[in-house]
Amino acid sequence: MQLKAVVFDWAGTVVDHGSRAPMGAFVDVFGQFGVSLTIAEARGPMGLPKWDHIKALTVQPDIAERWRQAHGALPTDADVDRVYEVFVPLNAKVVTNYADLIPGVTEIVADARRRGLKIGSTTGYTRDIMEPLLPVAAAQGYAPDNLVCAGDLAAGRPTPLMMYKCFVDLGVWPAASVVKVDDTVPGIAEGLAAGTWTVGVAMSGNALGLSREELEALPAPERALRRHHAIRELTVAGAHYVVDSVADLPPLLDLIEGRLARGEAP
Repeated sequence: MQLKAVVFDWAGTVVDHGSRAPMGAFVDVFGQFGVSLTIAEARGPMGLPKWDHIKALTVQPDIAERWRQAHGALPTDADVDRVYEVFVPLNAKVVTNYADLIPGVTEIVADARRRGLKIGSTTGYTRDIMEPLLPVAAAQGYAPDNLVCAGDLAAGRPTPLMMYKCFVDLGVWPAASVVKVDDTVPGIAEGLAAGTWTVGVAMSGNALGLSREELEALPAPERALRRHHAIRELTVAGAHYVVDSVADLPPLLDLIEGRLARGEAP
C-alpha cells in the first residue's frame, strides 16, 4: 500500500500561526452578551465546529454561572444559537487579518504533490468564515484539492464524517493511505476516528497560541517548557506523531510510507 493523500486542518496548521483569529471573536461575542471570557477559556474547545465550541464553553460551570448572573438563567441551546449567529460574521470579518501561511506550507504541499498525493482539508470554520480566507490563501500559493467545513455534514469533529467526505472528494481509500495533520485534540480525534495516520502540530497551533514573533521572543527555557506541554497534549490525544510545524512533515511521510510498505496500519 502507498500513501494517497494528506488532509490538513486550516487555522494553526497551514494559516494563522497560533490560531489567533477566533480568540478575539469569542471574547468579543461573549462580552456582547454580558459574559466575560478569557483567551485561555476560549481556547479550550478549539478544533470543534464553532457551534459545538460555543456550547462547550457555555456548559463549563464558571462560564455558565457568569451567564446566569447576566441573564437570570443558565444558558440553553437557544442561547448558543444566538451567540453563534453573532460569532460567525464577526469571525469572518477578522479571519483575513490572520491569513498568512505558516512557514513551510507551500514547500510541503509541493513535496506532497511530487509524491503523487492529493491535498485535502477540513476545518472547524463554517463556509461563511472560509469564504474570505480561501482567495487570500490561494494568492499565497495554498489551494487544496477540497474543503470540508463545519456545518457541511450532520456532524463535525471529533466524528470522522468530514474525513469520510475527503475520501469521497479526493477518490482515495483505504483510510490507512491518508495522513491527517492538525494542531488540535478534536482534529486528531477526527483522524483517528476515520482510521488515518495522524500528525499533531505543536508549535504553530492552538496549544501554544502564539504568533511567530511572540514565539521567537520567548526565553528559551519557557519556549522549551511550552513545547513539551504542547507535544504531550497532542500525544495524549493519540497522535501517531507530533512535529513542531508542517515544515517538519516530509521525513514523517517517508516513515509512514515505509511502514505501509511493510504492511503496517495506523
